[in-house]
Amino acid sequence: MGLLQGLWSGRVAGFFSAAAAAGWLALISAAAPAFAQSWPPEIEKAWRATRLPDSSLSLYVKEVDGPPLLSRNAAEPRNPASVMKMVTTWAGLAGLGPDYSWRTTLLAQGGARVDAQGTLSGPLYLKAGGDPFLTMEELWGLLRELRLRGIKNLNEVIVDRSIFGNVRSDPGEFDGAPDRPYNASPDAMMVGLGAIRLLFQPDSRAQKWIPIVDPPVQGLRVEGEVKWSNAVCPGSPSVSTQLEPVGRDMILRVSGSAAGSCGEFSVYRLAMSQPEHFSALFKMLWKELGGTLAKGIKDGKTPAGAQPLVWRDSETLADTIRLINKQSNNVMARILLLTLGAEKLGPGATAQTGGGAALALLQAQGVDTRGWVIDNGAGLSRSGRLTAQGLAGMLEAAWHSPLMPEFISSLAISGVDGTMRRRLRDDQAKGMAHLKTGTLRDTRALAGYVLGASGKRYILVSFVNDDRSAGARPFYDALVSWLAAR
Repeated sequence: MGLLQGLWSGRVAGFFSAAAAAGWLALISAAAPAFAQSWPPEIEKAWRATRLPDSSLSLYVKEVDGPPLLSRNAAEPRNPASVMKMVTTWAGLAGLGPDYSWRTTLLAQGGARVDAQGTLSGPLYLKAGGDPFLTMEELWGLLRELRLRGIKNLNEVIVDRSIFGNVRSDPGEFDGAPDRPYNASPDAMMVGLGAIRLLFQPDSRAQKWIPIVDPPVQGLRVEGEVKWSNAVCPGSPSVSTQLEPVGRDMILRVSGSAAGSCGEFSVYRLAMSQPEHFSALFKMLWKELGGTLAKGIKDGKTPAGAQPLVWRDSETLADTIRLINKQSNNVMARILLLTLGAEKLGPGATAQTGGGAALALLQAQGVDTRGWVIDNGAGLSRSGRLTAQGLAGMLEAAWHSPLMPEFISSLAISGVDGTMRRRLRDDQAKGMAHLKTGTLRDTRALAGYVLGASGKRYILVSFVNDDRSAGARPFYDALVSWLAAR
């Protein structure tokens, strides 16, 4: 998948009381075994066709404000993969409000002056706000605003990332693929999701591919070759990349092949750490704007009394969660969880404080979070855990919230967009479900809302944890289609 297809506060009332929700969950728990014994034949057949053991499945399906329809191992904690993002985005929406935004600010120390040559006395401070989707173009616009105020020559830039604690992670730790954007480490001053674009332009005369690095930052170069093929375009080109540090530079070695008939294409890769990526971008853009930088860029704290010069507010949280859920973006989800921790428990947020803040919010809504483990908020984890029944309770609480439209609109629509755009396109369920998918090597998960033909709305949550979990996809599609037909 492309990098998000090219990079594109308030209080909440109206939830069930904790006591009422607890009583409802107890009623559900008592009824669940009976329903589990009487699955519709078509659903039972679809599950048996997967050849997966019953012990690998956690499933809970119920009508909104109605009884459960299907249940199996619904109280057992399972790895939910990216379905975990539903928890993060709902907790963020409920805790921060749909109009919440992130602010990135450039400041100077009190009493700083700009001389006739455009030199700013003292450092330029950059107060990072944790914007999860600040683009290179937006950073350029922020620096251009600084130039419009007569500032040309900078002594040094001090980046204040103190809104978050030590949250840097090893991009290769999860699956040994440190150059893949989905493994990006969170950072309070992230630009362009921390990734570079590697554009391949076709030279049909020479029958070769010309690689172009975007942005063309210093210290990064491409070596190797993607071979030219005269075959009919088979689909996505097969390109492999490998990072190799050489001295102070980073070499991105490319290999593979691509059919010339496919035309120009791009791949996105992590080539530097988030701080290094930001520093290289800042220097490049500031130089393009005619600015100079004497000493460089380093981390530090913004002093008390520093005066704001220019700032930029991000898109709203309501808009941001659409990117997180529809495109299943990991690093944006991680940053949202950290932001929740910072706003609720103070600066220096970590995944632990963010997860604690999320659980406290959900428990106050009456959600049964027993057995849950929220470790990074994205689902790119072997240790994250949710229960199908507990998540269904969260989805029902969300349905009864004034924020329901914002939350549901963030989910992928079956057969239409996001991670569900290629599924159920030729089925009666097309456009009838708002869902979040989850995929790991040994996990397949699906959760959300399905509108039935009768006009009733159903909540669906299912996790399969097994080495052969990929076989669960036809079962999930059959389940959504069955609900859409009810």
